[in-house]
Amino acid sequence: MGNTTESVDVEAPISAVYNQWTQFESFPEFMDGVDEIKQLDATHTHWVTSMAGVTREFDATITEQHPEERVAWKSDTEPRHAGVITFHRLGDTTTRVTAQMDLDPEGFAEQVADKTGLIGVRVKRDLLSFKEFIEKRGVETGGWRGDVERPDAR
Repeated sequence: MGNTTESVDVEAPISAVYNQWTQFESFPEFMDGVDEIKQLDATHTHWVTSMAGVTREFDATITEQHPEERVAWKSDTEPRHAGVITFHRLGDTTTRVTAQMDLDPEGFAEQVADKTGLIGVRVKRDLLSFKEFIEKRGVETGGWRGDVERPDAR
């Protein structure tokens, strides 16, 4: 299983950055290879992605979510992956967003991308696109501020 950690500093208050990140259905506007996301309920999403001409659909569960701190998830189906996005207030108008992801690449193209570091490059590019998206807008498109406890924390 491959893993990657990437960060970006966003010129926006932590509340706006966090709120925008919780708008999963807007991800195709700034994430390369994400064709569609449907929010099924407070903790479940359905994704359609494409990479190197291969389209995949999978479901994911939000396993932990705390406003202005973190959003963690794991896939429910193939391809297997999990991760956490953390939000760090650097100042009144600056927020660091860090993505940590573990993934089990499927197929030849994804295995090559993992081994050569291209997945990390793609994650960094997506974070930079998110930064541009929220900074150009100046405000978030919405937000969900619910709290989801880790299953083992209950």
